[in-house]
Amino acid sequence: MASVTQLNPGRGRAAARAPVAGAGGVAAPLASNDALVLEGVTRAFGALRAVDEVSLTVAAGQKYAILGSNGAGKTTLFNAITGDFPPTEGRIRFFGEDITELPPHERIRKGLRRTYQSSLLFRELTVRDNLFLAVRGVASGRFSFWRARAGSASVSATQELLERARLTHIADELVANLAHGQQRQLEIGMALAGAPRLILFDEPAAGLSPAERRELVALLRSLPAHMSFVIIEHDLDIALAVVEKVTVMHNGRVLKTGTPEQIQNDAQVQAIYMGSHH
Repeated sequence: MASVTQLNPGRGRAAARAPVAGAGGVAAPLASNDALVLEGVTRAFGALRAVDEVSLTVAAGQKYAILGSNGAGKTTLFNAITGDFPPTEGRIRFFGEDITELPPHERIRKGLRRTYQSSLLFRELTVRDNLFLAVRGVASGRFSFWRARAGSASVSATQELLERARLTHIADELVANLAHGQQRQLEIGMALAGAPRLILFDEPAAGLSPAERRELVALLRSLPAHMSFVIIEHDLDIALAVVEKVTVMHNGRVLKTGTPEQIQNDAQVQAIYMGSHH
């Protein structure tokens, strides 16, 4: 999930209008009040339009949820945003810059992160080592983990991630020995490497126990106010507890957008999605 090592090189690079990323791997701030703007984003696989003309706006610092049943197009939309499967139509703007054509590693350098449904952790290494590799990967821009040399800044950043992800008590434990919920925490910690500006969380509560879900909510609520995130989540109680705005997708299209309260009280949304969750 939260490891971004699987962002594959994408297609051709658009003309870069943003400042070059600094040593931390994050571009200088751009003049925009919106973190993410999707304009008619479509992703087709042959005749199938898995994502069909989706438009939405995530404000800077906003916490946002995308809900919908299986097959609604949520993960495909994430793949379009990250560049894993770039849109076949439409535009994507990230803090005012058009990133539609940028390869995934360039989106990472500009501060975009993503977690995955399936764990992508280094199970034979410790929690600390996984976070250190994420720090060095972001700094290198292409996740050249094994060629990177340790430095005091990387060590310090790793310790900060341990604290932010609430993992200091198991820092030297092998990932293979962690509980499922702890692995999810680690994946989020890795996504936080390099001061991201926007994180896409793909079903972070999947498979968690009730206690682990409470810990996840606390972790998501503790993220910095200036940091935007978009969460895909089947657990509506978690999703609606940590966000300010919600878009519901159906058959690849936007069905409804509103506040958590508006979505909860919408009869059409209740009929299609929420009946099986209560």
